[in-house]
Amino acid sequence: MFKNLYQYRELLKSNVKKEIRGKYKGSFLGILWSFVNPLLQVLVYAIVFPLILKSPEPNYVVFLIIGILPWTWVTTSISQGTFTILGNAGIIKKVYFPREILPISVVTSGLINFLISCLIIFVFLIFSHIGFSLYLLYLPLVIIAQYMITLGIVFITSAINVYIRDAEYIINFIVNMLFYATPILYSPDVFSGTKFEMLIHCNPFATIINGYRDILFYQTMPNLEMLLVVLGIGVIILLFGIQVFRKLERGFAEEV
Repeated sequence: MFKNLYQYRELLKSNVKKEIRGKYKGSFLGILWSFVNPLLQVLVYAIVFPLILKSPEPNYVVFLIIGILPWTWVTTSISQGTFTILGNAGIIKKVYFPREILPISVVTSGLINFLISCLIIFVFLIFSHIGFSLYLLYLPLVIIAQYMITLGIVFITSAINVYIRDAEYIINFIVNMLFYATPILYSPDVFSGTKFEMLIHCNPFATIINGYRDILFYQTMPNLEMLLVVLGIGVIILLFGIQVFRKLERGFAEEV
């Protein structure tokens, strides 16, 4: 697979560029929506959620941004990636190329958008006087873990959606539910000592969001043990996703 991807690396690059440009094609603000969309989400949650959670975190807006921006990468990649094979049905029927390029392009373009939107986080960290610390060096570890898990999921969902067209709606519902099972709007301490605590600990995205917050917001050492576990889970999900994708891709041309 890696040999094929290397041979078609120019196609991969152009497809990533197409995903980035095509997402906001024809819109007035263009790629600026990468900044505007999460900021609008943060504005809504920053107004509404403190009414539900009586004692939100200090600097709650920064707390929210650090959770919402990585999650936007996850949801955008899964929603677009699930439809990517069907969305490229015309070219799949006519031209041979490694089909893995399609989900990889979606997740990689999401990564680039996330890295660009990280400028928002840095601006808020500066103006809120939180600043930066040397723990920023651990940030790539968290990003790699998130990339592998997201890509593995997209490999699976994009392949299944070709055969089960309702899968797209079921997957979107699951992702929406997962949003509330991930400590994005709240600190995981809210459920400490309750029956929901174990549910949050079993969610790898919870560890990833906590990793971002430890590094950027609390400026402490992230839980390296849990991060390494999540990295291992990411490798397993990615390898499993590749196997599922390669097994199901044999019938893509007929099914799309």
